[in-house]
Amino acid sequence: MFKRVLNAAIFVILALAFIEKPSSLSVTSDLRFRRVLWEPPCGLTEGIDVFCLLLFIVDVVIKSYLIGWEEFQKSKWLIAYALILAASIVDWTVTLCLFCEERIRIRRLLRPFFLLQNSSLMKKAFKCLRQTIPQITSVMLLLALHLLLFTMIAMLLFTRVQTTEDDQEWKTYFRNLPESLTSLLVLLTTANNPDVMIPAYSRNRAYSLFFITFSLIGTYLLMNLLTAIIYNQFRGYLLSSIQALLIRRCLGIRGAFEVLCCERPSKAGRRGSVMTVSTNTVLQVLQKVKMSSAHKQEMIKQVKAFTHDCVTAEQFRALFDELHKETVREYPPKPAYRSVFLQKLQTLLSHRFVDYFGNLIVAVHLICIFVALVRDAETPISKRDGFFLGVVNGSFVLYYLLEMAVKIFALGIKGYCSYKSNLFDGLLTIILLILQLSSLVQYGLPHPGWNPELHGLLSLWETVRLANMLIVFRFLRLISSVKLTSLVANSLFDLIKNLRAFAGILVVAYYVFAIAGVVFFKDKIPAPQNATNASLNASISSENMTQQCGTYEQLGYWPNNFNDFAAALVTLWDLMVVNNWQVFLDVFSRYASPWSKLYFVAWWLVSSVIWVNLFVALILENFIHKWDRTYHPSFSDQESEYQMSVQDMFSGSPYACTCAFICGLESINTECHSTAHSNHENG
Repeated sequence: MFKRVLNAAIFVILALAFIEKPSSLSVTSDLRFRRVLWEPPCGLTEGIDVFCLLLFIVDVVIKSYLIGWEEFQKSKWLIAYALILAASIVDWTVTLCLFCEERIRIRRLLRPFFLLQNSSLMKKAFKCLRQTIPQITSVMLLLALHLLLFTMIAMLLFTRVQTTEDDQEWKTYFRNLPESLTSLLVLLTTANNPDVMIPAYSRNRAYSLFFITFSLIGTYLLMNLLTAIIYNQFRGYLLSSIQALLIRRCLGIRGAFEVLCCERPSKAGRRGSVMTVSTNTVLQVLQKVKMSSAHKQEMIKQVKAFTHDCVTAEQFRALFDELHKETVREYPPKPAYRSVFLQKLQTLLSHRFVDYFGNLIVAVHLICIFVALVRDAETPISKRDGFFLGVVNGSFVLYYLLEMAVKIFALGIKGYCSYKSNLFDGLLTIILLILQLSSLVQYGLPHPGWNPELHGLLSLWETVRLANMLIVFRFLRLISSVKLTSLVANSLFDLIKNLRAFAGILVVAYYVFAIAGVVFFKDKIPAPQNATNASLNASISSENMTQQCGTYEQLGYWPNNFNDFAAALVTLWDLMVVNNWQVFLDVFSRYASPWSKLYFVAWWLVSSVIWVNLFVALILENFIHKWDRTYHPSFSDQESEYQMSVQDMFSGSPYACTCAFICGLESINTECHSTAHSNHENG
């Protein structure tokens, strides 16, 4: 319960950034449409803030008390926790003393730490990042040298000349050192390609060799080499961490066995020269352990199946292998029909080709919907002829009803409801049937020129057509029927499920950079002078014609700014995609400071270079692991027990990191036994 309260407090204190001054409570962030925003009164958000801080203080006090002063001094995370809380309290006091009018609130930059320190998975991911970043500095330095070298060459090639026509490359991209560096840095991300090359290329085609060489070395060689190094260092760190986890797991299991031997000396003993524990003792422990009922029942079943009334260390270790096995769901038995004809019909309708035929029908349905959408794309709703789509909908709904009845006949009600896909198909069929019947009752049978009237936002006929789009999700089940697509889809879903730690790191980065962006660039971009309600629509096109092509003003990027927290998050996302990010470099260097480029380059390094490459590393490791298990049966059968994928290390289950054990169990058990016995003798 306290953990949930703590998580809620972290969520609330992070969400305060949306309502604190400057508030994000507006419909749009566009500078041309922005109105005077509601600002919370002084003391409202501060009261919520200090309440959350008090909960964190209670948390750090309890943790410090439980582990003791000596362990507290060794814990860097707890020390940082206490220091950040102290700094936040001081900053909160300053806010009240200044009546909430201060421009910079230091504690807003410190808030993401509460999210970071509260998750052991995020701490592990952060440590992984910390271990990986120093290893890529050599490539980063090589990349910087490459950028600087080509910048010098560009400034020598594109110098100012007498004629205006020949000065376009110099004037636009290489006027001075900062602009030259910026132009080539943007070219490294391909955001301004081929724009940066066109003025010189139009004069002489030989100039294209300079830009092609720069892109080949920087974009396609060094950047991909950076990805390879990050993947290699990241995977190496994870493998060493996994080995440490497995050793600790092995020691823990053997230590538990030793404790049971010591706690129940009357029931423990030796069978030959092997130490054993009574099966009753193991059963009592299993009854008290909190785990899934399926795993617990299977382990109890194995203990009761032992021939002797005792459990050896090897048998005790083998019990924990059950925690890594996926439970196989048992489906209800099919109904038994007495008639031979019904039995044969049931066998026929239970064949997998029935599902294949159903997927084919859904594909035909989707094609019909697609044809209708393309045909009516430019036709107003009042002039559309709904005869074709009305007949198609009615026909396919009848088939879905027939398919639902066939499956219920073959599997029975309980068997039909035991499959989630059948429940979705059945619910979808019922919704479509209700909508179709309602359409027939209200508008009659479809006929040429049939066009149901529009009532409210959508007519009933339009609602039926939108509901048919849900059939797309049913058709996606076809993915599981193709081995390769199923492999890709499973890799994607596993990655999404186990990406919480790295997503949390990205959230921390977004939060810190968004708060910093609001501090640095709030209200730096002036709103258009003629952006009034009466003249706005008429002036937009004329403004775009007068502005320089490719600028912030000409492209109409007014909603992308740092005037509030929500707008800053969206702007950072656009920057992470790096499409047209030179526009933001230009506008904030003009209105804020030329040094503002350092902020955007830092964000590019954190988000696009480091985090995206780590994300690619996770995808590669996960996909390679699944590929080997799927397409190499010998590997899967013999070695998969000793393999684990990278993302398993970051899954939420406490046993997910222990999918395998180190080979040579006899020697390891001997070592573990010696270690545990030595620890026991030393108290």
